[in-house]
Formats: sequence, structure tokens, C-alpha cells
Amino acid sequence: MIRSVVRGYGAALPKRAVANRELEGVVETSDEWIVQRTGIRQRYIAGEGETTASLGEAAARAALDKAALTPADIDLIIVATSTPDNTFPATAVNIQNRLGMTHGFAFDMQAVCSGFVYAMATADMYIRGGMAKRVLVIGAETFSRILDWKDRTTCVLFGDGAGALVLEAAEGEGTIADRGVLTSHLRSDGTHKEKLYVDGGPSTTGTVGHLRMEGREVFKHAVGMITDVIEAAFEATGITAEDLDWLVPHQANRRIIDGSAKKLGIPSEKVVVTVDLHGNTSAASIPLALSVALDDGRIKQGDLVMLEAMGGGFTWGAVLVRW
Repeated sequence: MIRSVVRGYGAALPKRAVANRELEGVVETSDEWIVQRTGIRQRYIAGEGETTASLGEAAARAALDKAALTPADIDLIIVATSTPDNTFPATAVNIQNRLGMTHGFAFDMQAVCSGFVYAMATADMYIRGGMAKRVLVIGAETFSRILDWKDRTTCVLFGDGAGALVLEAAEGEGTIADRGVLTSHLRSDGTHKEKLYVDGGPSTTGTVGHLRMEGREVFKHAVGMITDVIEAAFEATGITAEDLDWLVPHQANRRIIDGSAKKLGIPSEKVVVTVDLHGNTSAASIPLALSVALDDGRIKQGDLVMLEAMGGGFTWGAVLVRW
């Protein structure tokens, strides 16, 4: 059986880190208020010349270096993003060009904060279907460019950054002992659109628009949706929360992360949390968190790792990977 095994990882952040204290001069807020309600202490904000594509390229190059591969070895690039450099072409094609690739194919995946999970599941399908041997999966965002900096309920939450994985086809036995992606579960429900959306777009306003969110409504649905897909992954594989080595959640809010882990019976010491360092970086948050946990040695080869996310749409999903 063909499995999609992680061969390399990488991350990239803008040069400028913005602490909560700095935002006290932008909107009516405080470091204490932000930390208490979200767990965020800082976020990175893209400056001049730093774009979704430039951050994605840097993360991709780092992942290729760790994988001991070159762009010539890649068949497909999938970029999960809600903040593309251009309406078209896809940011993935832009990154393909920046990497010097003139072969293979590339496209963007738009599922907001669930984008990286959707992209992982899609890459796994292409690999298992034989259409690609190696795939660069990138989550890259510059959410600071779509924030309303007068809205204190949203502008303090989000940041910019990028993360990437190289997935490679490998032979497995077809058991949960295999390395690679073991199962993926994706969901969406468009009836929740008005709870988290951007109030603009080419075919409606002709503008980019700003992010709008009903924070309490998102929070109310998040824990249930997250546990739904994780429990589906447990059922599909026969594993339990006790079998997991690590839960790597979308880094949106510390309360949501803690609430989901508690409901699932996953101890806090098995949960990777980086929301304090990066804020909510949407589709970039999971690969950024993975990069931190891999760099510091927490996640090791053979570990059973659950990735999960929930985002605007609503979309939500989970991917179970043996590292």
C-alpha cells in the first residue's frame, strides 16, 4: 500500500514581531486582556516586500533542504492560503516559478484556517493515486493585509507566516504501524458563513475586504466540530486518545485548544501550543507549530500525530500521521 510519508519540513516568519503591548497604541486593548482570552502574546506582521508567496517560498526551501531534495524532485505544489498575492494566478504557481520549477503542476487550496489539513488530505490522494511521487504542501498567509485595524475583536488575533512539508510516496503494509498519512476526515457547513468571513471579493465588491467574525459563535461551534473529526479518525483507525503521541491543533485560541483536548481526554503535555508565539496564522498555523515541535525534538520519527483545524465557512478537518 502506498503511504504519504513526511520527508522534510520548514517554516518562515516575517522579520517583525509585534507584542501585545504594541497593539495597546492601535486599539483599545491590553496585554492582559489578549492573553487571558486567547493565549496570544505576540504575532509576526509582514512588512514591505514580504508576501504570501515570499514567505511560502522560504518555508518550501527550508523543507526541501531538510528533505535533502531540490525543486526538480517535486511533482506538485499545493498552497493553502486565503491571502494570495494575486486573485490569479495561484500563489502556488508563483512559488513554483520562484523555485525555478517549469515541470509538474501547482494550485491553491482555499479552506481558510482548515486549509493545511485540506491540502494534506488532497496531497495524500494524489500520491496514493499515483499522480505525484513528491508533493510540497505549504500553508502561507499574510492575514495582516485583510484585518480592520480599528476592530479590536479581530486585529489582535491574527498574524502572518508560512510552513511547509514535503510528502513522499513510500510502501506501507496497510496497517496503523505504517509511517505516513493514515486517515483524513474533512467537513464543511456553509450555513455558518456569516460567522467568519471577509466582506469583499472580486465578484461582489471588487475589493479585497476585511475579516469579520462573530467570536462567541465561532467559539461555541469550534470544540464540537474539532472533536467530531478527531473521533472520526479514531473510529477509522481503531486508535484511542491514549495512543496519540501528539495533538497539533490549529493555533486559533488557547481556550479552544484546551477545551478540545479536555473533551477528547488528551493530556495537555501531549498538545503542541504555539499560539502565544505566532497568534492565529490561519492555514500556516499547523505547519508552523509542527516546525517548532520538530526543531525542539518533541516530535520524533514513529510518533503518532493528529493534526486538526476549523475555519471560516465553516470548514473543519483532521489528518492522522505517523511521523
